Amino acid sequence: MKRKGITLMLTVSLCAFLPQAFCRDGKSTPVNGNYANNRYPLAEKPYMELPLGAIRPSGWLAEQLNRMRTGMTGSLDSIYEKVMGPRNGWLGGDGDVWERGPYWIDGLLPLACILNDQALKDKVQPWIEWTLASQQPDGYFGPDTDRAPEPGLQRDNAHDWWPKMVVLKIMQQYYSATGDERVISFLTRYFTYQLEELPRTRLGNWTFWGEQRGGDNLMIVYWLYNITGDPFLLDLGKLIHEQTCDWTDVFLHRHHLSTQHSLHCVNLGQGFKEPVIYYQQSRDPQHLESVRKAVRDMRRTIAFPTGLWAGDELLRFGEPTQGSELCTAVETMFSLESMLEITGDVQWADHLERIAYNALPTQVTDDFSARQYYQQVNQVQVTRALRNFSTPHEGTDILFGELNGYPCCTANMHQGWPKLVQHLWFASSDNGIGALVYAPSTVTARVADGVPVSISEETAYPFDESVRFKITFPDRKRRNAFFPFHLRIPAWCTSPVVRLNGTAVDVSAHAGEITRISREWQDGDVLTLELPMQVSVGTWYGGAATVERGPLIYALKMNEKWEKKTFEPSASEHYGPWYYEVTSDSPWNYCLSRQHLRPDAVAQHFTVEKSATVAPWPWTPQDAPVTIRTKARRIPRWQLYNGSAGPIQYFSQQDEVMTGEEPVELIPYGCTTLRIAEFPVR
Repeated sequence: MKRKGITLMLTVSLCAFLPQAFCRDGKSTPVNGNYANNRYPLAEKPYMELPLGAIRPSGWLAEQLNRMRTGMTGSLDSIYEKVMGPRNGWLGGDGDVWERGPYWIDGLLPLACILNDQALKDKVQPWIEWTLASQQPDGYFGPDTDRAPEPGLQRDNAHDWWPKMVVLKIMQQYYSATGDERVISFLTRYFTYQLEELPRTRLGNWTFWGEQRGGDNLMIVYWLYNITGDPFLLDLGKLIHEQTCDWTDVFLHRHHLSTQHSLHCVNLGQGFKEPVIYYQQSRDPQHLESVRKAVRDMRRTIAFPTGLWAGDELLRFGEPTQGSELCTAVETMFSLESMLEITGDVQWADHLERIAYNALPTQVTDDFSARQYYQQVNQVQVTRALRNFSTPHEGTDILFGELNGYPCCTANMHQGWPKLVQHLWFASSDNGIGALVYAPSTVTARVADGVPVSISEETAYPFDESVRFKITFPDRKRRNAFFPFHLRIPAWCTSPVVRLNGTAVDVSAHAGEITRISREWQDGDVLTLELPMQVSVGTWYGGAATVERGPLIYALKMNEKWEKKTFEPSASEHYGPWYYEVTSDSPWNYCLSRQHLRPDAVAQHFTVEKSATVAPWPWTPQDAPVTIRTKARRIPRWQLYNGSAGPIQYFSQQDEVMTGEEPVELIPYGCTTLRIAEFPVR
C-alpha cells in the first residue's frame, strides 16, 4: 500500500464564472496595463498575480486537487471538529482563537475557488462573514477574549498580531476571487488601527511569532496600497519592517544559518521573503542580495537537496536523517512564489519546483487523509521511536496520522498545492503572459490591449521534458493579438528547444533566464518548449551523492509495508486516534561508486527508463513515470540507529567491507515514502 480541471473563460469579469455567493461588483483599476502593478513609489514588478480562479489545473495536478477536496482539506471541519468546528473563535465560539482555523481557510479558500466548488465555498463563507462582522470601531478584528486552558485548544493570546496575518492573506485571496469591496474598507480600518497601535504594542508583544513573520503582514499592506493609494500605508510598511526580525541582517551579517538551533524552521521559511517584500519600498539591492546569499550559505550548512533545510523544529546541519517540517515546505513555497513575482528571478522558480515536486508529494498520504510532521531525506522506516530530533514529540514525528507530532501542519498543509496552481502563470508588465512554473494547467487572462486569451499547458512535467502550449481566443470577434509570451528556462537545462506549430524557432533561450517570444499570435497556435533533462550528480552533506534529473532528485526504490495502528487513550488526545507505520524488507544500506559518479561516466552507469504513459496519479512507487537504473554495493556495517539510517562517513577514501555490485532502481523522491536519497560514496 502506498500512501493512500476545469477550464475558465475570462472575458470581461471573472465574477461571471463564479456563483453569486462568492461574487461582488467592483474591481481595482489597474495602475498600468491589464493588471495592477505596484503603485509609485513602490518598485515596479516584472510580473503580476492573476485573479484567483484564472488558472485551472489539469492532468495529474487536477487529480491532486481533487484528492484534497475529498480528503482532509475538504473535511477538516469534521475530522478535526474540536478545533475547526463551530467552537472555533474565528466563528465566534469559545474554542481555539489562534492560528489553526485561519491556517485551514488559507488553503481551503484557494482550493474552493480554483475548483469552483460550491460546497467548499459554503464552508469558507462563514469564516469570512464572521471576521468582517467582528471588526470593532477602532479597526481591531477577530477574537478578543482569552479563556482558561483546555486540552487540544489554543484559547489565549487572542489579541496576538500573528494569527491576524494569516487572515489578511485570506482576505486578499477572497477579494481576488470576488471583488468584494467590503474587504478594502475592512483592511483600511485595520491598518489604520495598526499604525496607531503598533508604537505601543509591538509585533512581538504577545508572542515572538508576529515579529518573526511580519513579512506576511507587510505584503498585504503593499497590496492594499496598490488599490487605494493611501499614503499612510507606506508609513505603516516602514513601521512593520522595523518591528519585524531583521532578516536582511541575519542573512548578510550574522551566523544563524551556520549555527544549530538558532532559528525555528518555519520562521525561516516565512521570513525568507521579507527582505524581498520590503525591497519594493526600500529599493535597496542589499535586500535582494541577502536572500541570494542565504541560499548560498545554507547550501554549505543546513540545506537538503529537496530545496528545504534541516529543521526539527530548530535548525540543524543538513544530515539526511534530520527532520524537515511540513509547514516549512508550504510556507517556503509561498515565500518563493511571492519573491518570483517581485523579482522575476528564475532562481526562485527553480527552487520552488524543487520543493513542490520532491518534498511536498511524499509528506501527505495519497488520499490526503494523513500527513507527516517531519520527513527525512534518508527515511528507511516510519515507526514510533525517539529519533535524534531537537523537538521529538514523544516519537510520533514521522508517523503518518492526523495530529501526530504537532497539529499546526494538519491545519497549514492545505495551502501548498492550490497556491502553486495560482502561481504557475503570471501577467507580465509588458502586457503579455508568463509561464514561469511548469505543470499541466489552463490559464485565461488579458493580454495586449485587453484581449482575452486562453492557453492550455499540456505536459507530464516534471517527469517529461516537453511542455506544449495551445493558444485560443475566446472572443469570436478577436482571433489574434500581438503580445509577449514569457518562458522560464531552468538553470539545469543547457539546450532548450522552442517550436512554433512544429517548426523550431531561433530565440535567445539560455539556462537560468526567461526568454520572451513577441509576435502576433493566432487562434490555434501551438508553442512547444523542450527542456532536455540529463542525469547529474549532486554533492551534499558530508560528501553524500544525490542523483538528479531536471527538477527531480531520485531515491532508492524500496518495498513499503503500511500498517494502521491506534494510539493509546493517553496519547490519542494529543496525537489523534490512529497512525500509519511503514516498514520494508528491502535492503537500503547501499553506496555508489566514486568511479561511476565522474561527469564523463554518469551517462554510462545511470540508465533512464520512461513509462509510455503517465498515470493519472504518478506519485507512487508502482506508478513512478521514470526509473533510473544503476549498480550499487551494500555497506554491511551501516545499520539502523534509533529508527533511522545510522551515522556513517558519507565520503571515505578508505577501503571497507562491501558486498558485490548489484542492480538497484531509483525513482523520483516524491514517489517514495521509504528511501535513501543521499548515498555514501566509496
